[in-house]
Amino acid sequence: MLVEYNTLPENSRVWIYQSDREFSQEEKEIITEEAGKFIEAWTRHGDHLKGGFEIKYNQFLILAVDESFANVSGCSIDASVRFVQKLENVISADLMNKLNVSFKEEQNINIVSLSAFQNFVKAGKITSETIVFNNMVQTKGDLRKRWEVPAKDSWHQRFLD
Repeated sequence: MLVEYNTLPENSRVWIYQSDREFSQEEKEIITEEAGKFIEAWTRHGDHLKGGFEIKYNQFLILAVDESFANVSGCSIDASVRFVQKLENVISADLMNKLNVSFKEEQNINIVSLSAFQNFVKAGKITSETIVFNNMVQTKGDLRKRWEVPAKDSWHQRFLD
């Protein structure tokens, strides 16, 4: 069951998929249509899930499920991964690479390989105050509070020492 992302409770579970590049307007329309269809049909052992999605910064797709309505299962998570993989093929973008790291440089969002991120830290281009995207957050509330944070407040901190 598709609902507006903004209406989902703060404890809704989220999955963040970052693209290796910005989405075009046409791609955002495709993503919106396909994500809507997927969530409308998304089930857990035959029971509908209540979910929504959001596209942030023209580069992140966020899927969310209200687990107070129905919990997700391994099969429903697998279905969402298959959906995202299919979407990757449709728009020719990489949404699944967990070894890419995203950070802000003024208002620009940069996505680089983990090794490039580490080199930027060594070169002083990334500091403890650099805003990074912590795509490991688990809930909508955490996304709001702990997704865009200084590197010192995220798992990225381990590369700053």
